[in-house]
Amino acid sequence: MLRRNDRFVYSPITQRPDFTWPDGKRLAVHLCLNMEHFAYNEGLGISYSPGIPHPNSYNWGWREYGNRVGVWRLIELFDDFELPVSVLLNSAVYEHCPQVTDAFHNRGYEIVGHGRSNSEHQNDFSEEEERRLIAEATELMTRHEGRAPKGWLSPGVNPSDVTPDLLQEAGYSYILDWPVDDQPVWMKTRAGHLLSVPYPHEINDIPFVALHHGQPDAFARAIVDNFDEMLEQSRKQSLVFGISIHTFLIGQPFRLRAFRQAISHITAHRKDIWLTTTGAIADHYAGLFPAPEH
Repeated sequence: MLRRNDRFVYSPITQRPDFTWPDGKRLAVHLCLNMEHFAYNEGLGISYSPGIPHPNSYNWGWREYGNRVGVWRLIELFDDFELPVSVLLNSAVYEHCPQVTDAFHNRGYEIVGHGRSNSEHQNDFSEEEERRLIAEATELMTRHEGRAPKGWLSPGVNPSDVTPDLLQEAGYSYILDWPVDDQPVWMKTRAGHLLSVPYPHEINDIPFVALHHGQPDAFARAIVDNFDEMLEQSRKQSLVFGISIHTFLIGQPFRLRAFRQAISHITAHRKDIWLTTTGAIADHYAGLFPAPEH
């Protein structure tokens, strides 16, 4: 017998109750900015120079560029287009570069839990170690933001078998780890349900650029094509389109220029779509379709 994932009930997207997003919109669009901090000379992390022994200033410096330069260029772009933003935040960023988290807070960006650092992955920990990781990151975000985060993306998108259970027990209402659908989906946990909000693993600069070496124009074209196709599809079912970017990738000038063109295309359709955050999507959907009782 194949091992089963019983957290989700199978449901064809063509056989579900119809609904709309606020103001009758059919396509919700969210932008996720991954804001990450990495340990120096140890731990995990995407690499542009694999095989080079430590100390490796190249890899650490490439990622750190995103915190020193890339994020500020992206904030300028978000300001230009008046975009709502969901920040997937390593809690270590609060200490490492507080000016950045202050800028997020002052603009009202949604802060989504993203572990302590992308130098560690949750599926490497015991259940008790992972519980402590979630608690530590959550406490730090709550203290700085004045409210607890509602959503979570595991560092490296590497949840453990019990991550949904631990998040639900810690008070989280949604998770971004599961690329299973174009609509939110309730998933089972051992103490209730957790909402899985669509998070892109295709329209995402890590696999597209860093792993598959996609060029800036190709990534921008993929964003536009995916948006245009989903806008048409949303006439039949209301959908969620997400874009995931990292400060050290799209924050590079030659990638930012092409990305800006893609965002300009999307915002030209502002009257046709709901530009929003992952948390607002979760809240609206849960209001329409509450969690199952069993």
